[in-house]
Amino acid sequence: MESLSTFWLSFILFILIIASAFFSASETSMMALNRYRLKALSAKNNAQAKRVEKLLNKIDYLIGGILLGNNFVNILAASIATLLSLKLFGEGSVIVASLVLTLVILVFAENTPKTFAAKNPEKIALPASWILEILIKIFKPLIYLISIISKFILKLLGLKNVSKDILNSEELRMAVKDSKSQMSKNYQSMLLNIIDLEKVKVEDIMIPHHELVSADANDDEELFEQFKRIQHNRLLLFEGSENNIIGTIHMRDILNIYAKEEINLSKIKECIREPYFIPEGTSLSQQLEHFKKQKRRLGIVVDEYGEVKGMVVLDDILEEIVGQFTSSQGETIEEIQIQSDGSYLVDPRVSIREINTELNVKLPFDSAKTLNGLILEQLQSFPQHNLSLKIDSLIIEIIQVSKQGIKLVKITKIN
Repeated sequence: MESLSTFWLSFILFILIIASAFFSASETSMMALNRYRLKALSAKNNAQAKRVEKLLNKIDYLIGGILLGNNFVNILAASIATLLSLKLFGEGSVIVASLVLTLVILVFAENTPKTFAAKNPEKIALPASWILEILIKIFKPLIYLISIISKFILKLLGLKNVSKDILNSEELRMAVKDSKSQMSKNYQSMLLNIIDLEKVKVEDIMIPHHELVSADANDDEELFEQFKRIQHNRLLLFEGSENNIIGTIHMRDILNIYAKEEINLSKIKECIREPYFIPEGTSLSQQLEHFKKQKRRLGIVVDEYGEVKGMVVLDDILEEIVGQFTSSQGETIEEIQIQSDGSYLVDPRVSIREINTELNVKLPFDSAKTLNGLILEQLQSFPQHNLSLKIDSLIIEIIQVSKQGIKLVKITKIN
């Protein structure tokens, strides 16, 4: 090496600095790659993506190969820089040469290539993969030894391999939010709502028991009266007690019986479909799957004692994903009415989730499910009218009360 001319030593040093930059950029790009983007490319039979995926599956070999190459060229570059300084400036220049080489490597072989690779990982990782693959194959025995020693040290320190490809719901939520430039706002909103289905329980969206329309299957007069005035597609039927639900009946079947002029109690009972009960606490994601398997559109929510708590309809779960799309939107407008001064007149029986959606706020609904329940929970007593309280960013003024509870409230958002 000492017999080489100054030109060739300088040329070799230049090549080594480029090689160091290559290894530095390769390491950063491999770590910065979007694994899901890589899987998508691999699924499209992209040869480079498949090669990178193969390398990343053995991350210890990949890192070992990159560091082996990087350290080798950096040490060799330091030796050649020392020879150059001795030839050109004598022994006193070795320290200065080391400092200059350190600065050159930091700027041109570390900081610059790593910054570029971090911002453009695919541009570096994909084409560099074939060189790294060859390097790893050539030095496989040495890299294997390095890998074994590294694993042993990690084991002594009590560190284990942790998969980085599994996203929890919060990480997935952030990934969807970060991809807003790649999809429409509506699609993003639906994806976020789907992720949240696991957190939302059936009791959060159910129609409460006191609002259910039902009739005694053994009471002809009540039953026919309900048929005349019902505004829903289905009617709940019970025997004796409203908690003893025996099934549901579709109004289409009743119309068919009327058309055949065969309307009587026995014919009606033939159309009753067995009830489908849902345990309280079931998540919407689970219930959506259950509805699909059971070929059902509605279910009765019951608590641990078998008491009826309410009813969940498939449409309500779908609206949690895509937003309001049925005639229930009209009911929402009546329950939450915006006033000219920007305040809202609200029926306190409305669910807190509905208020959060309509007013774009984040009221807690862990315990109380309705606005009425939240107010009573905050006050710890039955309120009088003209009473106001502040919950989060809302001023809630009680406008009307009755013996049974709160009838009307006014909500004002504060900044």
